[in-house]
Amino acid sequence: MKIKKIKTLCTILVLVCLCVSCTKNAGSENQKSKEKTITDILGRQVTIPEKIETVASINGAARMLTYARVTDKLVGVTDMDKRGVPGMPYSYVNKEKFQTLASVGKGGSNDTAYIEKIAEVSPDVIFAFTNNIDTVNDVQNKTRIPVVALYASDMFADDFFETLLLIGSVMGNEAECKKTVAAIKGWKEDLHNRTKDIPEDKKPSVYSGAVSFRGGHGIEGTCGEYPPFTAINAKHVVDSTGKKGAMLIDLEKITEWDPDIIFLNPSNMNLVNEDYKKNKNFYENLSAVKSKKVYSQVAYNYNWTNIEIAIADAYYAGCIIYPEQFSDIDFNTKAEEIFTLLLGQRYLEVLDKAKIGFGPVTIGE
Repeated sequence: MKIKKIKTLCTILVLVCLCVSCTKNAGSENQKSKEKTITDILGRQVTIPEKIETVASINGAARMLTYARVTDKLVGVTDMDKRGVPGMPYSYVNKEKFQTLASVGKGGSNDTAYIEKIAEVSPDVIFAFTNNIDTVNDVQNKTRIPVVALYASDMFADDFFETLLLIGSVMGNEAECKKTVAAIKGWKEDLHNRTKDIPEDKKPSVYSGAVSFRGGHGIEGTCGEYPPFTAINAKHVVDSTGKKGAMLIDLEKITEWDPDIIFLNPSNMNLVNEDYKKNKNFYENLSAVKSKKVYSQVAYNYNWTNIEIAIADAYYAGCIIYPEQFSDIDFNTKAEEIFTLLLGQRYLEVLDKAKIGFGPVTIGE
């Protein structure tokens, strides 16, 4: 009798073990079925959880996550993201939230990921804004957490749109990201269509100065193929050099060009005004200064391109350069539309209070 009972108990134990094993295997298979593989902006195949609850951001990816409206999922950002300055709008509108999050990287052009801190907060996914595939792979290998690379080479570049759609695919808000992409493409088309048929000889010549790159610059700091001007087909005198990107121009060349309208970065007006004290004749002989046609272009490059500022710059320049073609546009209304979509709030007042907003500029004040 005892032997039978022992045999029965052994049989029950075997069955229980088998059930537990099956349950574990089923759970494991179920877990695998809740993963998906995506292709990031660098063409890497990355396997991620199907449902993302937490993310960390390095290399300035927090800006893109702000545009995609998924910052509620963030558990870690960079030290740079936490600066909360008006000239870096995504950091400003998120400053209170970002201060509560872990620092998972240095941020900026020489960003360093804080591997131990990332491992500590253990996000489902890490977003990295970079085109350096080695950096992305290194962080993924060291943390054992999937890293999704994001990137955007310009304000209206295809990779910018692809990056927003990629975030939507990862985070499950594709519809919302598609609407954002459609709106930005609509602004791009609108800016181009308003100006594409204006003959070159009917366009006033323009110059963008006090552009920041590797630090601040006075009026001599400029940019070839300046994106906000390119978006509105402006007649930018600097483009006659055949050069693209940031550069320094001799003051004599600006005198030679004598642009009809000058746009300056308000953040660097202290440098312009210091130079004015030394070179009053140069400034006062410029046609744009004489006719009081000097205006601001808010700096949009701060820890990469702040897309909302760049688009607003294009609309503001369009309103100034082509008043007839932009006669139906109220700039303040349009700018707030752009800011509300990409930042989630109005922003002109923030820029004005920081004294880096849009408007006429008086050199020497």
